Amino acid sequence: MRITCKGQVTIPGEIREKAGLLPGTEVEFVLESGGVYLKKVEGRHPRGRALVDALRGKGTVKMTTEEILALTRGQ
Repeated sequence: MRITCKGQVTIPGEIREKAGLLPGTEVEFVLESGGVYLKKVEGRHPRGRALVDALRGKGTVKMTTEEILALTRGQ
């Protein structure tokens, strides 16, 4: 595996999957004697949290849950 001229490297899919490295996952590089390690940053909000936070309070339609469910059920 080689590092590109932009400093990028592809992490093999099997390793990403086993390590839980999804798109948007925060990682950090740790320099230790004898090597550099990629470490998943723990304690951050889940990926969906940022989306929920961004959308919170953006709705403009004032409907109850029952009204929305009636629309989705075709009632």
